[in-house]
Amino acid sequence: MSLSAKNIDCRRGDRLVLAGVNFTLAAGECLILRGPNGVGKSTLLRVLAGLAPAAGGKLDVDPDQIAYAGHLDAIKAQLTVAENLLFWAGVYGTGAAAAQATMDHFGLDIMADRFAHNLSAGQKRRLGLARLHLSGRSIWLLDEPTVSLDAEHVALFEAAFADHCAGGGIAIISTHLDLAIPSARTLDLGQFKSRPQTEANPFLEDFV
Repeated sequence: MSLSAKNIDCRRGDRLVLAGVNFTLAAGECLILRGPNGVGKSTLLRVLAGLAPAAGGKLDVDPDQIAYAGHLDAIKAQLTVAENLLFWAGVYGTGAAAAQATMDHFGLDIMADRFAHNLSAGQKRRLGLARLHLSGRSIWLLDEPTVSLDAEHVALFEAAFADHCAGGGIAIISTHLDLAIPSARTLDLGQFKSRPQTEANPFLEDFV
């Protein structure tokens, strides 16, 4: 299993934001996406997840192995914590036992019967991210996954990411934090930022 991006171009609306993004990840590797706000980290993740088309280049990845977590927590507010995880277990075909194990692993068992709309922002984030553990997918794509988490639960997710990669998984994470993931390397997307091209001026052609 691997993920390869070759000269990937990304558009946000009608504007090219990234050009020529290149990287390859093998099983067990983690990539941390860096760059200032607006550089295109979220846009690249959406392209990798298949939610938006690449404007150019070639992406080599098995889409059936991808689990994506964006800015929204992907939870159903009218369901309880347990019901949310059972719903995702049904989507991924991983079963009720996996839902229970995930709930225990992420410390969600004590709020299993609480409706999601009554959770704090951090609890909603934990529940939304717990579905990655439940998915059984090998490639995790995460956009600012530690937003609204306290230090204790940041450490919990660091361990989850590290375990996922140690088991042969791949993770790509957009974050401004320094996460303690042994297999992680960093990719600064600033180097791929698209530079606006100046339109040719026909009046200057004779002077070029």
